[in-house]
Amino acid sequence: MNVRIKICGVTRVEDAELAIALGADMIGLNFYPPSPRSLTLDRAIEIRGEIGRRCQVIGVFVNATREYIGERLSQVRLDLLQFHGDEDEEALAGWPVKVIRALRLRAGTPAELIARTTADYILLDTFHPELFGGTGRTRPLAGLEDLDLGRVFISGGLTPDNVAQATALKPFAVDVASGVEAAPGIKDPSKLRSFIANAKSAR
Repeated sequence: MNVRIKICGVTRVEDAELAIALGADMIGLNFYPPSPRSLTLDRAIEIRGEIGRRCQVIGVFVNATREYIGERLSQVRLDLLQFHGDEDEEALAGWPVKVIRALRLRAGTPAELIARTTADYILLDTFHPELFGGTGRTRPLAGLEDLDLGRVFISGGLTPDNVAQATALKPFAVDVASGVEAAPGIKDPSKLRSFIANAKSAR
């Protein structure tokens, strides 16, 4: 099965359209207000309306209430939910769509921790004491070679230059936000094109 490509932190219709045209399988919409990539509910609905079902849309949340998440799940017709904060296992349960648990791992944390959650998928990100919803810090790939990554999103500092290395590990998906940006929330067409081409070349 091919490794999927997720472009996260999308805030504009034109960026979503370009990502899809280049071959992205998923886009991520950030609903964590402190993030520079956060977008309003109205903008999220606009993006979903324009792209329809041409790719999966993932909602990114950080320590949000079930009411807040449920409203966006319903109105944006999200395909998956990504929990990127300190949510407990109970917060991940009971949703009508599949869920992704983001693990913000410190350097040297045993990668076996990816098995300790009931989430449908795991996203590996790099720990930062203050940043949630994606840090953009590069995550070392050492130690992942011998693991079953069939339900894992590899994230954390991916760029056009290193995505092929991550894709070669055969995770479920590779995930990028800042690595293909011209500015927070604004995708760079050249970087986006290179990232997706390099990811596809290694899968």
